[in-house]
Order: sequence, then C-alpha cells, then structure tokens
Amino acid sequence: MGIPLLRTLHSVSRSLAGAFGAPARLSLLVGLCCAAALSGCSSIASSAAGNLADKLSTAILNQDDPELVRESLPAYLLLLDSLASSPDATPAVLGAAARLYAAYAIVFVTDPDRAATLASRAHLYGVRATCSATKATCDIETLPFADLGARLEKVTPAQCGALFSFAVGSLAYVRTHSDDWQAVAGLPRIEAVLARLLVIGAPDQAGTVNTYLGILNTLRPPALGGQPERGRIYFEKAVALTGGRDLSVLVEYARGYARIVYDRELHDSLLNQVLAADPRQEGYTLLNTLAQKQATELLASANDYF
Repeated sequence: MGIPLLRTLHSVSRSLAGAFGAPARLSLLVGLCCAAALSGCSSIASSAAGNLADKLSTAILNQDDPELVRESLPAYLLLLDSLASSPDATPAVLGAAARLYAAYAIVFVTDPDRAATLASRAHLYGVRATCSATKATCDIETLPFADLGARLEKVTPAQCGALFSFAVGSLAYVRTHSDDWQAVAGLPRIEAVLARLLVIGAPDQAGTVNTYLGILNTLRPPALGGQPERGRIYFEKAVALTGGRDLSVLVEYARGYARIVYDRELHDSLLNQVLAADPRQEGYTLLNTLAQKQATELLASANDYF
C-alpha cells in the first residue's frame, strides 16, 4: 500500500498504502467495502434499505473526490459497530465491519496510533467473521501452520466472504503494526488464506486477491527470499481480470515488482499508462483517482530510487 486503494461493488474496494519499516516495504492492498459493508447490513434490513445501499455504493465508487468519501465513512463505521455488537451478528455484518475499518484506517487516517487502533478493530471483526461463518477457522490464528491447509480446505465458497474479510483485516493490522514482528510473522498465514480464496472466492474478488498475492510475493528482494517473478504473474493476472480498468493494479505492479527488480523502463511505462488513462470508469473512478495521485508521486521519486 503505498496508499492501498479502495474498491468494491458488492465485494471489495481497494486502497494502496505505504512502506513497511525502514529497510523493507509493505505495500498492502486493503479492501474497503462500502458496498459490501452496506449490503451486509441490508441482509437484516428492508428491501428499500438494500436498494439504498446499492445506490450509495455505486455513488461512492464513481466519486472523484476522495475527501468527500473520507468525511462520509465514519457514519457507516458507527452503524456497523452497532450491528456487530450483537452476539448474533452475522458473518456479513462482521465482515463488512472488518473491511470498512481496514480501509478507513489505511487510506484516510494519518495518525499512526489512531490507524493502529482502527486496524486492530478491523482485525478483530475479521476473526469474528470467519469464526461465525465456520467453526473450521475459529482458531485460524493459533492453529499450527502445518495444519492450516487442511483446515482451509473445509471452508466452502459460501463462506469465502468471511475468509476474505479476515485476510483484509489481518493485512491492515500488519500494515499498522510493522514494528511488531509477531504481527509480521503472520504474513505466510495470510498468504495461505489468499491462495485458498483463489480456489473458492467469488469471481469479482479474483483481481483483488491476485493483487494481494502479487504484493506479498514482492515484499522482499530475491536475495532475502522474495519471489518477484511469481509476484509478476499475479500482477499480470490481476490486470487481465480487471481489463486494465483498475489503475491501482498497475500502480502496485510498478511499486511492487518493477522497483524491486530495478526495471526503470517497466516502472515508468506502467505509471505513465496510469496517468494517460481516463480515471472515470464505472465502478473504479474513486480508486483510479487515488491511483493517479500515487503514480505521480512514484514517478517524481523515481530518479532517487533507481
């Protein structure tokens, strides 16, 4: 995340956010989900409320003023808190809370302590969501890693939304607790969850999941165990899945892969594609607006980096 971005439409919004520690980079892509958050609420609300949620999510995704979105989101956080406080809160409500808190913490909060607090709440909601969806993953954070794969095999496509929310909340937590090596040590576990989501996840989540996996495989250079070529494959798959309309994928491709392998030509080419593109794409305008800002900043710092 150099900023992780925002993305949703009944599934996921996306953000790009920043650096990981001093020597290493953690560019997380955290999913915001105004649409998914609101649709989760509408599952226990009236049909009229559901229609309103759909219209609101569309308006947010097509908004080219990120500041207006930033000012609007806290009201939904409070609404989700009230719904999630019930011991009978559904996986949809808990998952929506995880994604929305994660996005707000990473994209819009500049105070590190406050961002960490909000991301911690996102993480807890994600844990509750996946446990509410299936008892198979109630101990997902403490289960021995060797046993994780078999447990994830028990998660069904119907339960993948909660598992996705767990991944989003966990990534936000790691991003805001980058000096806590216990938190950082959870990255392989998150990667395993994302790999399972490639198999059982919803089609409209596939681009996001591939981008997350691209990021996780390019956190470190090859000499330190990173797998940038594997990350490149994930990024290219994400570009194909989104038809190039999601400019944030190109930004992450440049930031995550091109920089780590010191490919200046690819880096500048990807970012110039972002700047030359029309950001107003149905369902992507908000995140494309943010992506273009990121592209400008990355190009401005390229001479110092390469």
